[in-house]
Amino acid sequence: MKKQADGANAARNARRNFLRNSAVLTGGAFAGNALAQNAADNAPPNVPAWMKKEGRALSDGQYGLPSAFEKNVLRRGRGDQVMPGSGSAMTPLQNLRGMITPNGLVFERSHAGIPEIDPAQHRLMLHGMVKQPLVFTMEDLMRFPSVSRIHFLECSGNTSREWKSPFGKSVQVSHGLLSCCEWTGVALSTILEEAGVQPGAQWVLAEGADAAAMTRSVPMAKALEDAMLVYAQNGEALRPENGYPLRLFLPGFEGNMSIKWLRRLKVAAEPFMTREETSKYTDSLPDGTARLFTFSMDAKSVITYPAPDHKLARRGFYEISGLAWTGNGRIRRVDVSTDGGRNWREAALQEPVLSRAVTRFRLPWQWDGNATILQSRALDDSGYVQPNRAQLVAQRGLHSNYHYNAIQSWAVAASGEISNVHA
Repeated sequence: MKKQADGANAARNARRNFLRNSAVLTGGAFAGNALAQNAADNAPPNVPAWMKKEGRALSDGQYGLPSAFEKNVLRRGRGDQVMPGSGSAMTPLQNLRGMITPNGLVFERSHAGIPEIDPAQHRLMLHGMVKQPLVFTMEDLMRFPSVSRIHFLECSGNTSREWKSPFGKSVQVSHGLLSCCEWTGVALSTILEEAGVQPGAQWVLAEGADAAAMTRSVPMAKALEDAMLVYAQNGEALRPENGYPLRLFLPGFEGNMSIKWLRRLKVAAEPFMTREETSKYTDSLPDGTARLFTFSMDAKSVITYPAPDHKLARRGFYEISGLAWTGNGRIRRVDVSTDGGRNWREAALQEPVLSRAVTRFRLPWQWDGNATILQSRALDDSGYVQPNRAQLVAQRGLHSNYHYNAIQSWAVAASGEISNVHA
């Protein structure tokens, strides 16, 4: 207990020194330029300019938007020049504060563009090994008991370019195919019960209504455990790029399986071996074989502040913050190293810590101004420990394109610049 108290006191003292030094430095900077002078004029105890006039009118009849000062907090991505409808846009993790990703920043991944679907005309067909084939309207689905759960969604290609060399010059580029939302819909088990699953049925084919007709085989065990037919996200209807008006959602499974614009479910005894689970979304191994049906996303973490998107202005106190997640349950612990993995300290986990949701972690850090490497390592309640890059490569080789979850390293230079490195 005394050790914890000493650590807390040290952190408080570091913060006080940080604030004191900031005030001195800011005061000196005010005299340097006009912009800084304006900041000084608007600082307490002066009355700032925005208190001297009435603000803009309420946004009646308009969809609310972020402050104009947040205009650079955007999804950024890349498209396919050969197939214009294929591409992705990534979540700016470096700008997020809690665990929930706002709808306008949830990552996108499309294979044939975003269809414009009239919900009044959309239908979901359920057939195959069921006692009663059914076709549902959106109104039909919304009459069933609804469920709401908070879960992460991650593309299995997230961080895929890190297999061979450090690629992302931003945490958004390296890890941005990740979001966490509150999902609302009806449990898939409820719909299957309505139709009556026949004995021997072990798989469900899910098909989307986009031009790619995306299809994946889902194990019946997952369909009955926690799969959802989702029509709302963070309290409002799904956005078109995230599956409006209906998508399948499989908590903890690779994102490609949570089929968007869901139009068909077919129950069968065997997997369907679709293109997306044979030529794509399999993991090549060093011996020439491939891992098939690698559905679950293993434990992973990343420091989102400080990251390559930031620069440390001066030595002193900083709070390291980041995200950890696992498809195998809850995050049990996150360790952080500020010396390239030689020593590790347990970070504080921000509540709530939920199953198959991102967990934010925090650790106070006193930077001495010297070059160093920051890392985080997640452990989940299944006992799985996030591997370092050497361990992952030894097990899986360098020819895979999916499920890269090695410990991420950010190199901090003496100048305060931060870069992506393999350590």
